[in-house]
Amino acid sequence: MLIMGFGLIALYSASNNNVRVGMDIFYDQMIGTMFGLGGMLILSQLSYRKFFDFAYIFYGFSVLLLIFVLTIGHQALGATRWFAIGGVRFQPSEISKLAVIFMLARYFSQRRPRLSFDVHSTMHGLWGDLLAPLFLVGISIGLIFKQPDLGTAILVGGIFVIMLYVSGIRQWIFGWFIGICMALMPFAWHILKPYQKDRLMVFLNPNIDPLGAGYTIIQSKIAVGSGGIFGKGWLSGTQSQLNFLPERHTDFIFSVIGEEWGLMGGVFLLYCYSMIIYCAFKIAEYNKDKFGHMVAIGIAGILSLQVVINIGMVLGLCPVVGITLPLMSYGRTSYLIFVIMLGFLLNLSKKRTVF
Repeated sequence: MLIMGFGLIALYSASNNNVRVGMDIFYDQMIGTMFGLGGMLILSQLSYRKFFDFAYIFYGFSVLLLIFVLTIGHQALGATRWFAIGGVRFQPSEISKLAVIFMLARYFSQRRPRLSFDVHSTMHGLWGDLLAPLFLVGISIGLIFKQPDLGTAILVGGIFVIMLYVSGIRQWIFGWFIGICMALMPFAWHILKPYQKDRLMVFLNPNIDPLGAGYTIIQSKIAVGSGGIFGKGWLSGTQSQLNFLPERHTDFIFSVIGEEWGLMGGVFLLYCYSMIIYCAFKIAEYNKDKFGHMVAIGIAGILSLQVVINIGMVLGLCPVVGITLPLMSYGRTSYLIFVIMLGFLLNLSKKRTVF
């Protein structure tokens, strides 16, 4: 609730005097927060085991949405990522995050340790422990990358790696998998879009294109650096209020925090996130049900990845990949998905017996 409140304060500032969007996004987010808190309360009272039965169906539905969005989705800024229904847009790729977590949680919770380690058992284990779930997740990653949405594709891949590691997979298989992925990374350059290559080059040297691809990150670092220890005060940030900083209401909202609330505001926000992530891992530790354990791990993992990548992106420590800051940035689908995740954490935090 502290993060939600802080997010509304920052979003009001980000939408104030904004030449690209109006104040309606602030009121939209405020209404979403009220409904979100109610949704969290409802989810906390349900039996999460019911979602075990629908995990694969939910994942299949998310894949269908990803296919449909590529064919009949709304196109904006060269990307096809949204459905527009009745004037309301939503992003299927955001739904895929939760769908992948449920699917992997059910899959890995049903795997059993192998008692023999001969060649046949090893090959069977390699398929069951790694290749089969990798194929399933790879479908979502490929469709998301096709939109193109590199940031969300990376996040979904990160969810898979985290949940694979805690699934009980043999360490040598996991080690070889990570090694192969790292060896193949240089070849991924050839499948990136031109603007994605520009973002990577700007990450190495923002001044290579200061008025183009490097403009946003340069302005973001100026905003965060100028905030100092205690910030310039609410609605007093020059980079944001004078419209030097684009996308400050979505991906770069942390730059508004850094400029107006300074280092102390940024540290406070990071503390709030760290407490949620810590609690999520503790919930996973004490949950005796394997499915609930894996869901909590997946939620903690996606929160950790998205917070670290977004803030690193704003500070120039990561390439700009276009992902939101959870519960802070404006975005209906992203906001709703993280509210649902927190509702599940509240549900999982209750004492459960061994199923």
